[in-house]
Parts: sequence; structure tokens; C-alpha cells
Amino acid sequence: MPTPVLRSVHVHPVKSMRALAPTAAEVQPWGLADDRRWAVVDAAGGIVTQRRHPRMALATAEPVPGGGVVLSAPGHPPLTVEVPHPTSTITVEIFDKPVEAVPAGPEAAAWVSAYLEGDFRFVHMDAPEHRRPVDPDYARPGETVSFADGYPLLVATTTSLDALNSLIAQGDHADEGPLPMNRFRPNLVIEGTAPWAEDGWTRLTVGEVTFRVARPCGRCVVTTTDQLTAERGKEPLRTLARHRKSDGRVVFGQNLVPEHTGTVRVGDEVKILD
Repeated sequence: MPTPVLRSVHVHPVKSMRALAPTAAEVQPWGLADDRRWAVVDAAGGIVTQRRHPRMALATAEPVPGGGVVLSAPGHPPLTVEVPHPTSTITVEIFDKPVEAVPAGPEAAAWVSAYLEGDFRFVHMDAPEHRRPVDPDYARPGETVSFADGYPLLVATTTSLDALNSLIAQGDHADEGPLPMNRFRPNLVIEGTAPWAEDGWTRLTVGEVTFRVARPCGRCVVTTTDQLTAERGKEPLRTLARHRKSDGRVVFGQNLVPEHTGTVRVGDEVKILD
């Protein structure tokens, strides 16, 4: 096998909006810099994702200096949103767990409400070092996470995607494949491994940063959403349900927790430590 390398890096400034692909990213204790520090919430305070609103895939947030973002989407003018002052917070919910967040101003609320056609607010996680702990069943004391589903980073491999696409081609929805990696919204994509090799990893180094593998990533309906059109199909969940189940969940990719900070760059060598 060739030496594994980092094929691509992906940052999602707003949870469930379009991913960006920088050539390098700073790894912070709670995830990549600028990754999922912003989120959309509904009138009840629940975090909104592509699970309910697949059109979020068509909206883009570009980071600007200072931590703000420029929001853009088809048919809507761009809006620059600066980081709100943390003078007060509101309680939002992610997977039924409360998290304190700082609401952006009324212009941002109006923008996301117009785009998603409802009553929504736009919020920022001001202090990820203490706002939201990682699941204690899979974390060490003090480990935290942004608005990501549960863990600081997600890694996937190109060879496992190729293997999955081969299985999809043999199934009853072969016309939906092959699927691109963006269906799985990873942070790090590695090439040069054996298919499904990540199932056996417990620690790895990417460039100058070492990560602990927390657990396989359970997959949801977002993976069936075309990230370029927001249209939904059946795959890959049909095929994953047949071939890739762990603890009652369909899985693809591995959740990571960084052991220290640093920078990862496209082309970095990947070393499997355990």
C-alpha cells in the first residue's frame, strides 16, 4: 500500500451549510478553526440541519477576519454577519441537550428566516472551550466540541467510499451512484489506505497533529441529500444498512478528538499509531 496522505480538508462554518475546502486548517481542541461555530435555530431553540431543511446544502458561509461570515444563497443577497458581543446568551438544543449560544442581530435572523421560509435565528458559539462537552462515554474530562453533531472532527477515506460505491452499484438503487464524498461531510479525507482500514484505528497522526479515534460515525438522512441540488434519494443508507452496521447504527467514517493543537495541510503524511 502507498503511504496514506491527507487528500482534502473540509470546513463547515455554519452547521449544515455548504462545506469549504481550504488547503490547510488549524486544529483547535474542539475542531477545525471556523468549523461549525455558527448555527441556525428554530423558534423553539432547536438547532436546524439538513435533516429537516435540505436546502441548507445550497447556502454558503465564507469566513471573514474576526470570526464572522458572509452568508449567500441562490436568490438571496449576501449578508455579512459579525461575531455578536457575548453580552447575553440564549439556550439552544442540539440532540435534546441544552447549549448556550450568542444570538446574532435581527438582520441575520431575517436572512435565514427568508431563505428557509420560517421563523429562525442565527447563533454563534462564543466559548467552545466550555460550552458543550463531548459525550462523556467517549471523551476525556474537559474535552469539548462546537456545533458538530458530537465530536470535534470526522475522518473518512477515499478507498472506503470506493468500496461503498461498488456495493451501491450492486444494489437496487445503482442509478444513484457513485456518490461523492461530500455526502458524508467529513473534515479530513485520507487516501492510500485499505478499504475500511479505519475500522481498526485508535490513534493516528496527520501531519503535526495526533488524534484519538472516539467511535464510528452513525449516519442519517443527510447522506441521502445531493449537496449540489438538495434533492434526496435512498442511498447510501440502503446499502449501509445492509453492510455497515455497528451498535445498531449504520456507520461510515470515524469521529476524532485531537490530542493537541496544530495545523493540517493537504498532502500531509498520515501515520496510523494504533
